[in-house]
Amino acid sequence: MTTRYTEDHEYVRLDGDIATVGITHYAQDKLGDLVYVEQPKVGRVLAAGEDAAIIESVKAAAEVKSPVAGEVVEVNQAVVDDPSLVNTDPEGAGWFFRLRPSRPADLEGLMDEASYRAALG
Repeated sequence: MTTRYTEDHEYVRLDGDIATVGITHYAQDKLGDLVYVEQPKVGRVLAAGEDAAIIESVKAAAEVKSPVAGEVVEVNQAVVDDPSLVNTDPEGAGWFFRLRPSRPADLEGLMDEASYRAALG
């Protein structure tokens, strides 16, 4: 399993040919308590960097961008029903959607964990 990170604080975890996308601990901490999540539709084809999900917190609204291009194959209904899951377990049960990357090699252009941690300072 390979995990990569974006400058916008999304993570993408590739397991076989399916990638799970969510936001990092850092991002959820900066947003504060999430109160609303709008997911992309299953079957939607996303470009890398395209707005995929909408999240709202007590502090702000934000978009979750797709780190890589691909087709959405699953959404996490649990975070729609209970957005606080993103705050309690953002890199586990609080994931947003899964997609089948059209070019899995594009993940190599994203930061690995050490590079992401270094970028945070």
